[in-house]
Amino acid sequence: MPRYSRFRACPLCEAICGLELQFEDDRLVAIRGDGADPFSHGHICPKGNAILDLETDPDRLTKPMRRVGDDWREIGWEEAFALAGQRLAEVQKQHGASAVAAYLGNPNVHHFGHIATLPALLRTIRTPNVFSASSVDQWPHQFVNAAMYGHQFLLPIPDIDRTDYFLMLGANPVASNGSLMTAPGVAKRLKALTVRGKLVVIDPRRTETAAIASEHHFIRPGSDALFLVAFLQALVRTGPARITAYGEKITGMGAALAAITAIDCHGVEAHTGIAMTTIDRLANEFMAASRAVAYGRMGVSVQANGTLCQWLLQLMNVYSGNLDREGGALVNEPAIAVTGPGTNRGQRGRWHSRVRGLPEFGGELPVAALTEEIATAGVGQVRALLTIAGNPVLSTPDGRALDAAIVGLDFYIAIDFYINETTRHADLILPPASSLTQYHYDMIFNAFAVRRVARLNVPVRERNTEERADWEIVNGIGAAYSAAVGKQWVPLLPPREMIATCLAQGGSGLDIAMLEAAPHGLDLGPLRPSLLSRLETESGKIEAAPAIFLDELDLLAQRMRHESAAAFSLRLIGRRDVRSNNSWMHNAPRLVKGKLRHQLLMHPDDLAARRIDDGARVRVRSKTGEIITEVAASTEMMPGVVCLPHGYGHARDGVRLARARQVAGESYNDLTDALAIDALCGNAALNGLLVEVELA
Repeated sequence: MPRYSRFRACPLCEAICGLELQFEDDRLVAIRGDGADPFSHGHICPKGNAILDLETDPDRLTKPMRRVGDDWREIGWEEAFALAGQRLAEVQKQHGASAVAAYLGNPNVHHFGHIATLPALLRTIRTPNVFSASSVDQWPHQFVNAAMYGHQFLLPIPDIDRTDYFLMLGANPVASNGSLMTAPGVAKRLKALTVRGKLVVIDPRRTETAAIASEHHFIRPGSDALFLVAFLQALVRTGPARITAYGEKITGMGAALAAITAIDCHGVEAHTGIAMTTIDRLANEFMAASRAVAYGRMGVSVQANGTLCQWLLQLMNVYSGNLDREGGALVNEPAIAVTGPGTNRGQRGRWHSRVRGLPEFGGELPVAALTEEIATAGVGQVRALLTIAGNPVLSTPDGRALDAAIVGLDFYIAIDFYINETTRHADLILPPASSLTQYHYDMIFNAFAVRRVARLNVPVRERNTEERADWEIVNGIGAAYSAAVGKQWVPLLPPREMIATCLAQGGSGLDIAMLEAAPHGLDLGPLRPSLLSRLETESGKIEAAPAIFLDELDLLAQRMRHESAAAFSLRLIGRRDVRSNNSWMHNAPRLVKGKLRHQLLMHPDDLAARRIDDGARVRVRSKTGEIITEVAASTEMMPGVVCLPHGYGHARDGVRLARARQVAGESYNDLTDALAIDALCGNAALNGLLVEVELA
């Protein structure tokens, strides 16, 4: 049988590594890194090879499934679309537009067909109850970008390949492959940095990234904001702010610094675990470095002070003169624009959630409000749900409560190819075809990349007559719903045509023919200073001191003065393994083989104090729930901190994932609290939970 290769970017994580897919006749037989990819240079992680499992998974749905009692039966696509449109229309006719809610999972950003077409469907359904995985992830970044720079996606990216000093908080890119810093082969990039300069990691766990860092310091979960305030105060002591490069393009820096320097940081070591002398030294090194950058990710974002932390990190880059500077933090200039006229700038507060009155941001409500909007009776109660590539029972706060609430819905439709912990409750499941059959362009991850790159992913095989692409499913639901409510539906264009249009509007000079002629992708060069010319604030300036941040800073100072001893009890943080893509991929044999990775990590001293042996089964109890799991002694943990991975908890009735159900582990979000949020932006506060651990 002849063997041949086709090339695509990996669709399974943020690194978008180039892949060489090897076929024998029409059968995919092997995958390896694309050595000719100018961005990833042949790098591939275990998730790339797991596409082989995904493509042949016997549990993967290929036809629409309708619930019949406790079982499922296959139905045709036209019947499925008609049922979806009719039932959504009926619910809204009886209970109003807000009776339908939509939840968009993280995989949506990996598929152009979803990014480009879902807004049209959601506008047609016209519900205010739109939720997504963004509010358990990166909303603090987006909120700060919108407030300081005028657009939620004017996101400064660490210029990792040219910086000499990288201060990293709560991030583990070696495991996550970047995360709002698209950087394939990031371990090699960081090791190169440690040869020419310094990588300092601040984290409650000695992570895979901390293990290769020049320096690592433990920090108590939830205390990052105080650390950053103390760091900025130390920067001020080194000398004046280096902001002359911003000229008249910045306002409020004096007010921001006055508020920050007014905070009493004498108790910083007691709160954070890091001595002031260490902070002073790091600040001096940061200012002395020829090119430096500060960056914080998940551990910083998904906590009560996440937005405040992201603002303080931006101010550190501003103060040192490293914002919009080579080797510092730079905004990408993607071939397909995600900022500028006609894009979602990230407005806030245009409407509020019904039960708790939480403000929307960027057209979405915080997903922490989803359960109460379903479970609380009254006008506007959510009675129907549409989930798209999402598993919120495992990935959003207090998953058990959401699990119970979904059961009471009048109608639930899922666009998904698995019957997982959430979709097992659906009335109708519509499975999209393999991404390998579809055109795709990485709008989001190219926009957050550490270089300017562009790559068109073309289909590597034809869809069969029974398969539907994600955009075709959205088109089908939209047309059926519109017919049911007497609206006109404008058929959506195929992704290739939409990509071509977006490229033509992007101003890069690229067109789709150029990308089709470059199967390995194009390198457009390193990041360049561009932020000052692209600011979208009303003032046209960097807003260094938004009033909402100054108010929250004052509240932080008050909380620090009144913090109780209970704050220093055991605190729970999450983690991610390089083989795991949250809850997506535990049905792939290549990603679950080998050592167990579900255990609660706990420092030996904390185990000894509770007379718990390494490997024992323990009960972990939080304010909202409890789980029983295995514990593993680990000196990589800061004493007083325990660590559990996200994305587990598959052994539930009705889940049809044969391999995943055998994977040991409990859901992190059976412990989290939907009431615990970042007050500024509404992002869920999943990290730093107070917990008790005892022998089960």
